[in-house]
Amino acid sequence: MENRKKSWTWIPTLYLAEGLPYVAVMTISVIMYKKLGISNTDIALYTSWLYLPWVIKPFWSPFVDLIKTKRWWITAMQLLIGAGFAGVAFTLPINTFFAWSLAIFWLVAFSSATHDIAADGFYMLALDEQDQAFFVGIRSTFYRIATIAGQGLLVILAGELEQRMSVNMAWSITFYIISALFIAFFLYHRFVLPRPTIDRPSSDVLVHNIVNDFFATFVSFFRKKNAWIAILFMLLYRLPEAQLVKLINPFLLDPVELGGLGLTTSEVGFVYGTIGIIGLTIGGIIGGICASKGGLQRWLWPMALSLVLPNLVYVLLGLYQPQSIFLVSLSVFIEQFGYGFGFTAYMLYLIHYSRGPQATAHYAICTAFMALGMMLPGMVAGWLQEQLGYVGFFSWVMLCCAATLVACGLIKKYDL
Repeated sequence: MENRKKSWTWIPTLYLAEGLPYVAVMTISVIMYKKLGISNTDIALYTSWLYLPWVIKPFWSPFVDLIKTKRWWITAMQLLIGAGFAGVAFTLPINTFFAWSLAIFWLVAFSSATHDIAADGFYMLALDEQDQAFFVGIRSTFYRIATIAGQGLLVILAGELEQRMSVNMAWSITFYIISALFIAFFLYHRFVLPRPTIDRPSSDVLVHNIVNDFFATFVSFFRKKNAWIAILFMLLYRLPEAQLVKLINPFLLDPVELGGLGLTTSEVGFVYGTIGIIGLTIGGIIGGICASKGGLQRWLWPMALSLVLPNLVYVLLGLYQPQSIFLVSLSVFIEQFGYGFGFTAYMLYLIHYSRGPQATAHYAICTAFMALGMMLPGMVAGWLQEQLGYVGFFSWVMLCCAATLVACGLIKKYDL
């Protein structure tokens, strides 16, 4: 019980530190670049490349075991992330901010992906099985809180600062604040994180053995039953969302005459970063409860439909462009609730496909395909929107929902 009490001092802050960089790199950056005048085509293309560290994460995760301890990796990456965010803040006032900030965001993404590997591994080493089960909901909750703090509170803060100074300076100050937060995480965890005796580098394991084992694991993944069906599902299930997520914030921010809703930065932080995340969280909780009572066989189609049908709200928002914050918030809540509920089926399938002697490694490869499925469609989403307009683009997203349903049909027939 004493160890459990001590765990409360580091698990919440560790998973706040795990969630915030991902939100900053993948979502806050989109809002910031939109406010700084970058086109939708460039925003979607270049920020989608930031998924790459999470795509290739399984390739270097075994080497984290070889060098230093998980504890060392956690604190080192938090320091690097803090320095990276300071670098972003420093570049924003200069004319070439876009190229420089993107390069630094990529380094932050790489550090964040490495931090994910170390933090999740440390969680397993520092807690016994009973405490791992006890804190699994706690870690997820604080990861969600990090999402709300990032997409909600920090964006609202940036919006308030925009009213008092230039947009570049407002976002620069916002990222200096995030940087200071990570320096605080680094200093706090240097003293508070426990030092498990089993957290040590695997000095008895050779690099060439890890490489050979990795490729053997990779080959075994593709030799599993109906592997091509599984990979298609991983890539296609989220095809509509992969495109939509890159254009939601630009759509909310663009003026009415350009087809958007004309919201302020602070309003976007409230609507999408707060109300939307609450809807996402509630949908995910209900999805988990339902899945526990029927499993993937029963809930695949309801969850798939829940994932794709609420995207229709953006077609309606694009057509009617309501100026009511309540209507916009309700629409975003509906879409995010559906996404949270529908995403449960995706995670259940990854677990289902990963089962076997190499479950952990195969699950890591599955998450790489998950990130790839978000990265590739997102790269062209901005160009498509600028060719089709917002209503045309949202209609295209609805057509892409057919790919989700086809993917579900394939795994239902061949793999479940």
